Amino acid sequence: MNRGVLYALGAYLSWGLLPLFWKAVQGATPLEILAHRVVWSVLFLVLLLSVRQQWQWIRRISRNRRVLLTFGATSLLLSVNWLTYIWAVNAGHVLESSLGYFINPLVNVLLGVVILGERMRMGQWVAVTLAGAGVLYLTLTLGTVPWIALTLALTFGVYALARKTASLNSLEGLTLETLFMFIPAVAY
Repeated sequence: MNRGVLYALGAYLSWGLLPLFWKAVQGATPLEILAHRVVWSVLFLVLLLSVRQQWQWIRRISRNRRVLLTFGATSLLLSVNWLTYIWAVNAGHVLESSLGYFINPLVNVLLGVVILGERMRMGQWVAVTLAGAGVLYLTLTLGTVPWIALTLALTFGVYALARKTASLNSLEGLTLETLFMFIPAVAY
C-alpha cells in the first residue's frame, strides 16, 4: 500500500473518531473547546515550522493585502465550520453533522462547475446525480431542514474554493488561519 493511501486512511480514521473526543470534553462549552483547538494548533504549527525552518513565507505575504484578506475570510469560514461541528456533536446532532460531510462533496462539485468552469464527463454526472439522490433521501428522512448539515457543507465548500485559489501551501495556510483565530481564542 502506498504512503498516500495510508495517510488517507489515517486521516479518515482520525476524523471518524473525533466525535468521541468532542463528546469526552462536552463539560466545556463549544467555544471553549474551539479556543483550545486553536491555541494548541497554533503552538503545534509554530513548533513544526520552527523545526523545519520555514518562515520565509511570512515576509512574502505580510505586505500582500489580497492574501491577508483571503486568509482572514478562510479563517472565519473555518471557525464557523469547526464551532458548528463541535456544537452539533455535543448537542447530539451527530447524524446531521455527518450529513453535512456527505453534502460537502456535492457543494464542491457545484462550486467547481459554476465558479471554476470545470467540466464533468457523463460518468461523473451520473455519479453526482446518484450521490445527490442519496443525500436528498437522507435529508428527507430527517424530517426537518438540515441547517447544521448545510452550514457545515457550505462553509467547508466555500473554504475549499478559497483555499484552492490561494497562494500558500497547506501548512502555511493553516498556520496563518489559526494565527488569525489565535487572539480571539486567547481572549476567550
